[in-house]
Amino acid sequence: MPPLIEPRLIADIGARYAHFALEREPGVYSSHQALLCAEYPEFLTALRAYLAVADARDVRHAAIAIANPVEGDQVQMTNYPWHFSIEETRKAVGFETLLVVNDFTALAMALPYLAPGQYRQIGGGQPKDRCVMGIVGAGSGFGVSGLIPVEDGWVALATEGGHASFSPRSAREMYILDFAGRQYPHVSVERLISASGLALVYRALAARARADAEPLSALDITQKGLAGTCPICAEALEAFCEMIGTAAANVAVTLGARGGLFIGGGIVPRFGTYFDRSGFRARFEEKGRFSEYLAHIPTYVITADTPAFTGISAILNAELKKRTGESALLDRIRQARSALSQAERRVADLVLS
Repeated sequence: MPPLIEPRLIADIGARYAHFALEREPGVYSSHQALLCAEYPEFLTALRAYLAVADARDVRHAAIAIANPVEGDQVQMTNYPWHFSIEETRKAVGFETLLVVNDFTALAMALPYLAPGQYRQIGGGQPKDRCVMGIVGAGSGFGVSGLIPVEDGWVALATEGGHASFSPRSAREMYILDFAGRQYPHVSVERLISASGLALVYRALAARARADAEPLSALDITQKGLAGTCPICAEALEAFCEMIGTAAANVAVTLGARGGLFIGGGIVPRFGTYFDRSGFRARFEEKGRFSEYLAHIPTYVITADTPAFTGISAILNAELKKRTGESALLDRIRQARSALSQAERRVADLVLS
């Protein structure tokens, strides 16, 4: 049995669902619940709802991965209207620690801990040991991150790469870009490679075919496209996969991701083996003078159920270890304080305060 650890609350918050779990043993997540965000007016309400049904009375530390940039105390979700203060939320539920990080930063930190059965390789290539890894993913938005090896572990990048400008690579994509550009002042990668983006791609292709666009969601388009019951939905999926290939290749060459490029998010895993047969990998390698460079970089689809839990747990574990080290240093300063000179004591008091 894995060793017991101090109980922790782990959460992954998206624009549709808020996933919560408890970690009492390393890597073991119990009491997992997915709460529909629309049923709660604010994040604190959802958090309290989970704590009310989970046996979390002994939990003092929590870490949350959330789908938006995290800078300072105030958190404003990009694709959902939740807004909250980290410190006020921590005090409201009585936690000693409440750590909040970007969801793709957490997902990137999970990469070294994924077991072979938790991802599937698409195409060729071999990863190089201890090299940068990249990750992209489509869901309510488009996430981008990277993992950089350092002497004692890894450092995850907090990026907003999904808001880089969309880069078309075919006449079809030029039409899609023009169609979207008539509605939005800036067409980012996320504007087209996301759940709402798939619906936008479908409407653009319907207009291109001079056909009436039905009010279909991303899930509707995926189901009809995979079943072959709607030619425009099928074309939308085809275009979507190719566009992910371009976006993934751009991240791979930007980061030098010779350790591999991973694909997460909630959309691509639903494509199943269709994605393996799609134009994704061919488009990924379509980079002119750098095609051979990309041909050597492997690409993977993450198939684990809650990979962000693993990453956010690793980040929280590192934070708690750091605090333990800081506490030990402060204890040594307190013990030595009486033997210090008056000037040294003033410095010690400043450090302790």
